[in-house]
Amino acid sequence: MRRGVDVSGLRARQFSPKDFSNCGLFLAMDQSNLDTIEALRPTGNLVPVCLFTRFAPEAGIVDVPDPYYTRDFDGCLDLLEQVTDGLGRALAAAET
Repeated sequence: MRRGVDVSGLRARQFSPKDFSNCGLFLAMDQSNLDTIEALRPTGNLVPVCLFTRFAPEAGIVDVPDPYYTRDFDGCLDLLEQVTDGLGRALAAAET
């Protein structure tokens, strides 16, 4: 809340193979999550799955660090904002 981000309405849940029917792109926070998502991919499904940090290569980070373990919540949020900006630029470029 201190940084203006209200996550009180969000809830986590387990990823399901059914999610491949409802989404057009999956962004994984780390390689382990990406591997788990890929293992659940239904045969023949072509929905793209990539690391979230792909959209901010200038950050020089592959996996989003888990702030629960690092205790660096501000650093994690800084990275997420940087990557989200890059994702926005990529989406805007794809629309043109």
